[in-house]
Amino acid sequence: MRTQVIVVNGGSSAGKSGIIRCVQAVLPDPWLALGTDTLVGALPPALRASDGGIAFAPDGEVTVGAGFRTLEAAWIEGVAAMARAGARIVVDEVFLGGTRSQRRWEKALSGLGVLWVGVRCDAAVAADREVARGDRTPGMAASQAELVHRGVSYDVEVDTTHTEAMDCARSIAARVT
Repeated sequence: MRTQVIVVNGGSSAGKSGIIRCVQAVLPDPWLALGTDTLVGALPPALRASDGGIAFAPDGEVTVGAGFRTLEAAWIEGVAAMARAGARIVVDEVFLGGTRSQRRWEKALSGLGVLWVGVRCDAAVAADREVARGDRTPGMAASQAELVHRGVSYDVEVDTTHTEAMDCARSIAARVT
């Protein structure tokens, strides 16, 4: 089956966004890049930093409430609808719920050609990147480095600890049908 959606999962500052830009550059067809940061950025202010929405604790822990989950479900279904309408999409995700997060996407993407990608990075390296970026809550990268992969199944995994984004992208692109 032709790959219509690439779901890229990894912790904060693991290097997903850079890999996705490289994947877009190396694949011959145009691919849209959409992700959890896009969803969070589109939330109304009332759902940012609230119990019902999404909140970022000072130690990097992320909690989500019912309001966020409702909009997230609509977001996931919307991404799936775009793929069914012919768009090829790379999804930049952070599976805070591990297997449960993947199951939500699997349900929505049922019947589509999906490539599941895990992006790993040593927690200390991701934490250093987090500091260098300056736009993340300290501690988020270290706390998510392994959490987001628990119970998740992948077609391909890459590790950005010592591998450049373009090399990772080429490994992913080689698996796209």
